[in-house]
Amino acid sequence: MIRFIYVLFVFITASFTLQGQGLSSNEMAIKGTVREQQTLRPISGVEVTTDKGQFTITNALGEFTVKASRGDIIVFRSPDFETVRHTIQSDDDIAVEVQDYSPGGQSKRGFDMAKEHQKYLDSAEYYKQRDIEKSIDFISKSLALLGKQQHKTQLSKSLTLLGEVYLYYEQYDLAITNLKDAQKARKTIKTSLLLAKAYLANRDYETVQQVLTPLLSRKKMVPYQKIQLLELLGDADQGLGYLNKALNRYKSGLQVAEKNQVTPKVIDLNSKIADAYAQADRTIEAEGYYNNSLVLSERLAPQRAIQENEKVADFYNRSNRFQEEIQLRKKSLNQIREIPENAVASQGTVPVSDSITSQRINYKIGNAFVAQSKFDEAIPYLEKSIVEADRENDLVVQKDATRRLSEAYKYKGDFNLAFLNYQAYVALVDSLYLRKEQELSRLSRLNRDITNKQTRIVTLEQERELSQSKYSLALTEQELIGERNKRQKWLIYSLGFGMLLLALTAFLFYRSNKKQQLANDLLALKSLRTQMNPHFIFNALNSVNNYIAKNDERSANRYLSDFSVLMRSVLENSEEDFIPFSKEMELLRLYLKLEHSRFEDKFSYDLKVGEEVTVDDFKIPPMLIQPYVENAIWHGLRYKSEKGYLKVLMQQPDKEHLNITIIDNGIGRKRSKELKTRHQKKQRSKGMGNIEKRIGILNSMYKDKVMVAITDLEEDGTGTKVTLTLKKN
Repeated sequence: MIRFIYVLFVFITASFTLQGQGLSSNEMAIKGTVREQQTLRPISGVEVTTDKGQFTITNALGEFTVKASRGDIIVFRSPDFETVRHTIQSDDDIAVEVQDYSPGGQSKRGFDMAKEHQKYLDSAEYYKQRDIEKSIDFISKSLALLGKQQHKTQLSKSLTLLGEVYLYYEQYDLAITNLKDAQKARKTIKTSLLLAKAYLANRDYETVQQVLTPLLSRKKMVPYQKIQLLELLGDADQGLGYLNKALNRYKSGLQVAEKNQVTPKVIDLNSKIADAYAQADRTIEAEGYYNNSLVLSERLAPQRAIQENEKVADFYNRSNRFQEEIQLRKKSLNQIREIPENAVASQGTVPVSDSITSQRINYKIGNAFVAQSKFDEAIPYLEKSIVEADRENDLVVQKDATRRLSEAYKYKGDFNLAFLNYQAYVALVDSLYLRKEQELSRLSRLNRDITNKQTRIVTLEQERELSQSKYSLALTEQELIGERNKRQKWLIYSLGFGMLLLALTAFLFYRSNKKQQLANDLLALKSLRTQMNPHFIFNALNSVNNYIAKNDERSANRYLSDFSVLMRSVLENSEEDFIPFSKEMELLRLYLKLEHSRFEDKFSYDLKVGEEVTVDDFKIPPMLIQPYVENAIWHGLRYKSEKGYLKVLMQQPDKEHLNITIIDNGIGRKRSKELKTRHQKKQRSKGMGNIEKRIGILNSMYKDKVMVAITDLEEDGTGTKVTLTLKKN
């Protein structure tokens, strides 16, 4: 930054020197006018530039003065006529006469530009749900078409559509940034509603209310937008826990929708009112509104009816009304056979976790029968779900249905089929794990491409802002031209303003890079949090398999139950940077319980929280301690000939710090490294590599929040002591 300021100082000093010497021998002050050909009426506001970078605009009399040399090209630009170019041959005045000039109206060039701009936006809209990269490319072309002119309406349209594309593909931060820029160019109701949707997706409910509340006083609003406004405010109230306020918003929107016969929104709002009542455990009211949505959805497309059937069936499932759930889902199956295949599945490339498909409905029916212990009725539906999921390459449903089928056979007492299906389930888990890794890699590449395209768009906007600043400077120069002293004063002021502008530009670039770095760090954290050491997962599944092979059903059930709780906790916490310390302790206790049940003869453990520790005051990155505990068990205690011990101690030396100490009397790091095979030496512990990356990113983002120290426990190199220090804020 100091070097940047020094360069600016040198630039300003050189400018003053050149100003004192006057124009160089090669430069001339070229004067001229721009007029309409028929009436000779002067045209003001025309951009006059040279290929050497000189810039000015015509004044109210159509006159201009610009510095140029012989051979330079002067370009005359205006949205109201075709661009004109002229090569300087002498210092004679230039007279430019424009044909078919329409002051205050839109010229043919301006009309063609607007038409071309709309074509790009139409193409981007077409590819919005099909190919995000093509859609963004067309929007970039629409922005480039605007050039340096301030076509605020077209600029707002382009940025609004860009925000809409990012919103569709769940890139909420980018959507918010571009929609806010669109509002700066031209504030519209559509842009405000889309911005509120983006904040709602980010669960920033208070900001949603700040964006939408001013729209409540708008009188001229089409009914559909009014319905959307009330619906979004209701969603924000429900997110904040204000169920009564949310119900009032939804019901107000429902009245507008019914009055204007907006049937899709009538169904949506009936369904959302039912959801709110169900959340408040008011099942009678919820069922009444669900019935309304079911009846109304029958009048629309079959896809909409199926979606509403499944939503109400889920409500019946939560209420343990399995017969009604099964009846409704069977109705969905009949309806889904009458429409084209996959027509009810979500369109586009956005991943959907619970798409409405035949295989998923069959799985849910089988699940409902299992919940009633009707295993003979459940098995055909589960088997059909597996076959359909295999045909559609739906590994998630195939895995869930196979697991449930294994449980159904086990409950029936047919352990051979239960075991065979469980083996198939384990294989599906492996396949699904590999697919998830591929999806993460593909998403990472897509995010990089999106980031590059967004950077290009930001650059276009920055060029536009610089052009506008240049335009403003030229206006000031027109007012001061002809007076040398005033021109020198203007030069001082303009250079000062230019310095501030350059400094501001540097700051904006710096802030943009910081934001991008933060976005990359958050994406990396999210990717790392979704990973868990596959060795532990596979070994845990092998332990269950071993219990099953020994016919130790009780131990297998108990171990599998604890393992599923652990995996659920890991998945639930994977979206968070920090979780309450108490949750991390519960997860650690469960993990130690599982490992101790497998290596009971290898170690005993003690998990102790000091009395001085204020558990509720601290938050901790999820799965921070587990990799170090796992390392102690697998590389220290497992190779010990006699039974060892593992101690995890939580202490609070002061109000701002939490110390976590992990002690084992295993064989030590040096001996463990010697025992590794050649293949193991080439590989690095995925869990430890993961945690080192996470700690590095967290410390970069939160200024050294986590510190780790690893030492030998004894002087002879045996045993290991790991100390983690966590800052409170």
